[in-house]
Formats: sequence, structure tokens, C-alpha cells
Amino acid sequence: MPGTGQTSLATFLKDRRTRLDPAALGFAGRRRTPGLRREEVAQRANISTTWYTWLEQSRGGAPSADVLNRIARALMLTEPEREHMYMLALGRLPEVRYTSVDGINPRLQRVLDLFETSPAMIKTATWHIVGWNRAATLVLTDYSKLPPNERNVLRFLFCDPERRKRQHDWEGLARFVVGSFRAHAIRAGAATEVSELVEELSSVSPEFAKLWRENEIIADMQGVKQIRHPILGEIQLEYSSFAVDGRPDLDMIVYNPVDQAVAERIRAMVQETGHSAARSIERTNDAVSL
Repeated sequence: MPGTGQTSLATFLKDRRTRLDPAALGFAGRRRTPGLRREEVAQRANISTTWYTWLEQSRGGAPSADVLNRIARALMLTEPEREHMYMLALGRLPEVRYTSVDGINPRLQRVLDLFETSPAMIKTATWHIVGWNRAATLVLTDYSKLPPNERNVLRFLFCDPERRKRQHDWEGLARFVVGSFRAHAIRAGAATEVSELVEELSSVSPEFAKLWRENEIIADMQGVKQIRHPILGEIQLEYSSFAVDGRPDLDMIVYNPVDQAVAERIRAMVQETGHSAARSIERTNDAVSL
């Protein structure tokens, strides 16, 4: 119901306006009520005072996205607050703003580390791997040994012959990855950011160029991955993708071994490498103490 939405928007705007400190924002003068005046918000948003006043009075119809973004900046809204304002005003979320990512926070890393027998990773909308657990290092790739710009799923798939040999059905996987990559990039608002990567891959891989021209979209990120592992042999991993809350540009992918025996062997590998790392640290500490 538009009327109800506009009334809620009016209340929201007034509430956020009264929370701001006029002196901190360069507005002087005595005030009867806390916060900014309507004309001051309008000035900061570069819109007319009349138009802003109408919004707080539930008049004048729905504002444009441009006006909402100006008001969001004027009121110094957080991203969740800006999204809430959009829902009140337009009944939808704003267009996604893509943000480049170099790594993940400790909270997300602890989530990944909980999957002891399941390789798990965090990837961006451009499919760069920015977080992973020990199982991923042992079963898939030791990303820590790669330069950050080379930790990219599409570069692995189309530019690395050795990794290509490890895939059971490379052609099917390649088609799936390109279709999913296109869908994820658009959903995360990263169409511009992927153009350079697409140009690079198209120049070095005729297979990628062909698949990209087909414009296939695949939104379902789940299935079964088969790989040839040098220690584990032929293994199957069920994979599922999960959105990271509040970050449409990030996905967490978890690979679960289909065979419980394989899962136990991965657990043993993880525990052994953990013990080896601990012993290495102990030897380093002993050498320093000497």
C-alpha cells in the first residue's frame, strides 16, 4: 500500500534527521529540537527544501533512486539503513554496489575452518578466491602459494593445463562455470569489473571466448565435482554455494565428500598437516631461543 509505505518513509527520514549533530556538520544556531532542520538536509542532499519537506509529509509521490541516494548521503545512512529506506520508498532494494575485496575477516575464516573434512572457500563476484580452509589447500589448491591476482577460478580452469587434466568432465565444468560467473557478476553489480578479466581470458583461451559469446546464464550453484587427486585418487565432492549475509559480492562454496571413507582420509590429512605445522613452529622457536 503506497500510503502506508510513504508514512513509514516520512517517519524514518525524520528520525534519522534528528540523530545528526548540526555543529559537527557545520550548521550553527540555537535549536528547539535535536538534529538537522529539513532545509539543512535538503541543502546537503542538493534537492529542494519543498521536495524534501513533502517526503517527510508523505506528499509528492515516490522519489527517484537518485534522490534517495542523495538523501542517504545527506543523512549519513549505513548501507542497511539505505536499503531499508529504499524498501519503504520504492518497495525494492537499491542496485548493488560492487566493492572489491582483498581478504576476509576473522569471523568468516573461523566459519571456513569449522569444515574440517570439507574444502570450503570464499570467492568474489569476479571469482577471485579470498578465503579458504586447510581442507581446500590439501584437496583443491594451496592458494597461499599463489599471487593474489592468480587466485581466480576461471584462470585455473582455462589457463592451467595441469589443473585441467585433474577435472573429470572439463567441458561440462567449463560451461557451468562461465554461465554461473556471468550470473553472479551481474547480480553483484560487477559487470564493469569483470570486463578486463573477460578480455584477458578471451585472448588466451578460444574455449572461454566461445562459451562467453553463447551468453548462457546459470544461477544454480550446486552439483557434484569429480577430480583426480594425486593422493586421494578419483573422488566426488558435492558442492553448494551460500551467499554471505550483507555481501552480495561474496559467496561461500563448500565441497562435501560423497564417500565417507574419503572424508576420513581428508580429516587425517588435515590433522597431520596441523601437527607438522605445529612441529615446524616448535623447531623455529627452539632455534630462536638458542
